[in-house]
Amino acid sequence: MQHFVYADDVEGRKFTERQQSRLCVHWLVLTPAIDAGTKKLHSSRMTATSSIAFLVVAGGRGSRAGDGPPKQYRRLVGRSVIAHTLEALRAAAPQAVIATVIHADDRELYDASVAELSLETRERLLEPSIGGASRQQSVRNGLEALAALAKPPRIVLIHDAARPFVGAALVARAIDAALDHGAAAPGVPLSDTVKEIDASGKVTATPERARLRAVQTPQSFAFDLILEAHRAAASNSLEFTDDAMVAERAGHPVHISEGDPANVKLTTQEDFLRATSLLLNALPDVRTGQGYDVHAFSEGDKVWLGGVAIPHRHGLAGHSDADVLMHAVTDAILGAIADGDIGSHFPPSDPQWKGAASSIFLAHACKRVRERGGMIAHVDATIVCEQPKIGPHRDAIRASLAKIMEVELDRVAIKATTSEKLGFTGRQEGMAALAIATVRLPG
Repeated sequence: MQHFVYADDVEGRKFTERQQSRLCVHWLVLTPAIDAGTKKLHSSRMTATSSIAFLVVAGGRGSRAGDGPPKQYRRLVGRSVIAHTLEALRAAAPQAVIATVIHADDRELYDASVAELSLETRERLLEPSIGGASRQQSVRNGLEALAALAKPPRIVLIHDAARPFVGAALVARAIDAALDHGAAAPGVPLSDTVKEIDASGKVTATPERARLRAVQTPQSFAFDLILEAHRAAASNSLEFTDDAMVAERAGHPVHISEGDPANVKLTTQEDFLRATSLLLNALPDVRTGQGYDVHAFSEGDKVWLGGVAIPHRHGLAGHSDADVLMHAVTDAILGAIADGDIGSHFPPSDPQWKGAASSIFLAHACKRVRERGGMIAHVDATIVCEQPKIGPHRDAIRASLAKIMEVELDRVAIKATTSEKLGFTGRQEGMAALAIATVRLPG
C-alpha cells in the first residue's frame, strides 16, 4: 500500500492513499484571541472545517482513582491526564478538530488543562460541550454540538479522556475502519480465560477466548450514522456502556479493528503509578541548570520572593518587580535546556518589562521546557539574606512557585540562610538567591 505525506503537514503525518482519496480534508483555521486582561489564549469558533473530528469524553468523576479531582484532571508527570490525551490525539491526526465534553462543575479545571497544551493543539480545540447524567448522554451532547457546525465532520472518533497513551497507528487504523465499515472499535485479544457465572458464582459457560476482544477507544464512526443511533437510543430511553453498542442497537454492524495493549484506561491508583513510570521512561535525558541572582535593597515596604509579597522595611531595586528568587529559578530552568538566560528573553533595556511580574518570566521558561516535550522534575533554591525571615513564608513561596511552574508541590524546595553578617548580604545591603533545576527531556 502506498503512503504519502500531506504538503501542509509539517509533522510528516502519513496517511494511506485510500484515506486521501476518500476524505477531502480541509485544514482547520482558528483565530486566537488574546484577552488583554488575563493574557489567556482562547480558541475562536471554527472558521473552516475538517472531515475528521475527535470527540473526547471528559465528564466522569473517576471515583475509583481515589481522593482528589476527577481522574482526567489529575497530574501525571507535569501535566493533567486530559492534556496528555489531547496532545496525543493532535499528534496522531493533526488535521482533525477536537471536541470535548466536560462536567458542568469542571470548567476551571478544564481551562487550566487547556493552558498546558501546545499552541498547535489549542488551535484544534472547539468550545467544550457540557455533559449529561451519563456517559451516553454526554456523548450525544458532544455529537449534537458537532452537528451544529456549519459543516459537520464525515468521521468522528469518540475517545475516553483517561486514555492518554493513544498512538498514531491506532488512530490511523480507526479512521480506516470507519471509512470501510461505518462503525468500528479497536479491540485487543484476551490473555486470560473468561468464565460466565450465575448469581451464586457457579460457572455457566466458558466462551471461546479466540473470539473475544477487550474493546478500547477511540471508537470510530461515520458521523451521521452514530448521531442518528444516539438520537434513537435517547428517544427510547436506552442506555449502553459504549458507543459501539449504541450503533449495534440501531442495526449497524460494528467492526473490531486491531487495538493496542499500551492504550490503557487510567482507572485506579495503580494505573496512575504504572502510567507515571511509562512517561518517565520516555524522558531519559536528565539535565540540570543553575541560576544566581542579586538585588540591592531600595525604598519600599515589601520584597517579592517567589511571587509572595513579604513585608519589610525595604524593597528590592530592579527593572521588573525584582523577585530575586524567581529570577534565579528562571535562569536555572533556562540553563537546563541551554536556552540562554532571563536577560536574553526579557532584555532589561525593553521598557515593556519595567515593573513586570516575574511570574511572566518563570512561566515562559517552563513553557519552553514543555514545548520540547519535557518536564520540570525538581527545583531547589536557597535565599541568602539577614532579613526578612523566610521561615514563616516558606510554604506560601513553595505553593506560589509550584502553581506558576504547574508542577506538584513536592517538586519545589526552598531554603534560606544568612551569610553570617559577611559581605553585602551580611551588611543588609541586598539579597541573593541560588537555584538548581532538574529537567527531563525526550531522548
